[in-house]
Amino acid sequence: MAVTHEVATGMGGIRTAGDLVARMQMTKGMKLKEAKEYVAGKLGISVFELSDSYRMKEIREQFDIGHVLDRDKASYGMEAKFNIAKLLGIPINSVENFKKKIGMI
Repeated sequence: MAVTHEVATGMGGIRTAGDLVARMQMTKGMKLKEAKEYVAGKLGISVFELSDSYRMKEIREQFDIGHVLDRDKASYGMEAKFNIAKLLGIPINSVENFKKKIGMI
């Protein structure tokens, strides 16, 4: 069941890099090609590797930016969003609101 769940939920983008590319499109108004190149550059991989689910699993573990399923010693939720915001150099509303509520800003 876990494999089926991971494959099905991964189609939304977190199994590869779709969520990261979409964030750049929405936050910075980048076109798809530009967003893919930006994310690939930040991750230190090729644009082609962004769609490789096995390679992205390794990358997501390396940068601790979240997985489809919870994994031991891996961040998820807000912690993963903090890591994504830092990696991509963008503000994420939920991260900024969280920082304000706990007095980090």
